[in-house]
Amino acid sequence: MGKIIAVANQKGGVGKTTTAVNLAASLGVLEKKVLLIDADPQANATSGLGIDVEGVEVGTYQLFDQSVKPGDAIIATDSPNLSLIPAHIDLVAIEIELVDMEQREYMLRMAINQIKDDFDYIFIDCAPSLGLLTLNALSAADSVIIPIQCEYFALEGLGKLLNTIKSVQKIHNAELDIEGLLLTMFDSRLRLSNQVVEEVQKHFNEMVFETIIQRNVRLSEAPSYGESIINYDAASKGATNYLSLAQEIIKKNEA
Repeated sequence: MGKIIAVANQKGGVGKTTTAVNLAASLGVLEKKVLLIDADPQANATSGLGIDVEGVEVGTYQLFDQSVKPGDAIIATDSPNLSLIPAHIDLVAIEIELVDMEQREYMLRMAINQIKDDFDYIFIDCAPSLGLLTLNALSAADSVIIPIQCEYFALEGLGKLLNTIKSVQKIHNAELDIEGLLLTMFDSRLRLSNQVVEEVQKHFNEMVFETIIQRNVRLSEAPSYGESIINYDAASKGATNYLSLAQEIIKKNEA
């Protein structure tokens, strides 16, 4: 049975999609069977894996409106052992369409339940908001990874997200766990980066992943080539970081 992990933060630009794509690709390279679900209307995870967003006819939107079997929305990627359910800009409309539906918070869970036994890990790349798309992802997930960038406003909004997670645990998904807080965009030369790391580790202790994702030019370049960092430059610092994170997750979940 696959472990379902949402990658969520309502704050944009924290490395959420970068983490979803590259962690999923890293686990694939480590011979885990992985599915990435792009639940963000911006569809950056889809384009970041080399899929033409404009050409997407079946994807996450159809999971929500239940117009196709979930297995029919899965496509292969160039990354080993990594499959994708792509997104399209039409996913924007689903929040409005879901409002009057019964069980609207559980549409994604119902879809994923039909395919979760086919994978070791299923990642959901969430939209940078706390709307119905993200609520669906958190209701469907076993756990959530929260990326936090090592910058001045790092902890801004984190309290709100943690409160949302508590509400989801109370009302929609009692089993939801925090997989970990992931420090991203770390620059060891900056005193501020080091201060943020210290502060997050001090406040959240064991909730914080040991792996820290460092700032890396190759990591920034990879999406423009439609590749994960593993495919784009396996020798880069970014690839090393995400492989380390993948090993940390395997160790935590399969001990």
